[in-house]
Amino acid sequence: MSAEAFSIDADAAENRLMRYLAVEGVTGQEAAIGALIVEELLALGVPADAIAYDDANTRIPVPTETGNLIVTLPGTKTGPRLLFSTHLDTVPLVAGAKPSRVGDRIVSDGTTALGGDNRTGCGVLVTMVETLLANAIPHPPLTLLFTVREESGLHGAREVDIARLGDPVMGFNVDGRLPSDLVIGAVGQETWEAEIHGKAAHAGVAPQKGVSSTLVGAIALAEAAAGGWFGKVVKDEGTGTSNIGIFGGKNGKAAGDATNVVTDYAFLRGEARSPDAAFAKTITAGFAAAFETAKAKVTSESGETATIDFRQSTTYPPFRLDEESPVVIHAKAAVEALGLTPNCRLSNGGLDANWLEKHGIPSVTIGAGQCEPHTVHEYVEVADYLTGCRLAVALASLA
Repeated sequence: MSAEAFSIDADAAENRLMRYLAVEGVTGQEAAIGALIVEELLALGVPADAIAYDDANTRIPVPTETGNLIVTLPGTKTGPRLLFSTHLDTVPLVAGAKPSRVGDRIVSDGTTALGGDNRTGCGVLVTMVETLLANAIPHPPLTLLFTVREESGLHGAREVDIARLGDPVMGFNVDGRLPSDLVIGAVGQETWEAEIHGKAAHAGVAPQKGVSSTLVGAIALAEAAAGGWFGKVVKDEGTGTSNIGIFGGKNGKAAGDATNVVTDYAFLRGEARSPDAAFAKTITAGFAAAFETAKAKVTSESGETATIDFRQSTTYPPFRLDEESPVVIHAKAAVEALGLTPNCRLSNGGLDANWLEKHGIPSVTIGAGQCEPHTVHEYVEVADYLTGCRLAVALASLA
């Protein structure tokens, strides 16, 4: 098939993306953008009974307006079912975004992020459906999955009702910049939390009677860094990264509320990432040991120490697809059909594909013009977005 076989209505695709970018839908608040996508799919001729939400939001541990949006389309030719996925939500920095076209890019006004991550993916999937239906392009059975709360922990993909996906044999996840970049693997992440209960005392009259929870936390982080567990981690047994993201008190407030009181409580949350699940846990164990060391170094005059509640959990598992696996071969063929050169690579960030692969659906992630996401400098490269739309059509229709 020639590249011309995968042509799309570029104006309609761009206008669609502009509409989606203008709809707020930060993570956990995806109802409005989901409703718009449903409205447009119905207008394109997708039957109402092919569109549904699952109940993933009832299993997500933080408030979430809606479940994942799932669309199932019958095939017009024989072949195994394919999954196309993307996420509905954006990061909070996108709230209030005002998209506009400037030259070859779509940008925000510079006071917010734009939301190309991942409204480009939403635009790609709906444009794919429009193109397949309008041009009667033969395709196997397809499932579209629009997930919720990707940005806050890949929750939608983790909790998706697999039984409603129709048994796809492979998946294609839209979430990135270059369509020719095929992400075939990504790191896994462990999240840890530490609650430190110290002992309050008057910091001016008798500081020696207290046990400072903030000092324990500070020493623990210094110990972790000295042990080589902070930031970029390179050990004989593996490599990864780590970070401390939150150092505060109760209910999101500061640790302590006065300078003349020895702080009796602190809360810390961090992460560890690695392409090896076991090593991500090893990094986390390094932090746990650092907190125990710090605990022993901070005592009151009577020998009291803090108590530490250290918890860890798996946020998402790592994965890596074989370059000769059917899904990667299919993705390469589609990229080449557009006259591009496929580039297989790995990601140091989590993707819905991490959980899809864990659920038994090997998935390659493609790009569609996202640039500098999660920043006020975010923009969409329109040419890459349109190429992403054409690539989705190729992926859906190639034998």
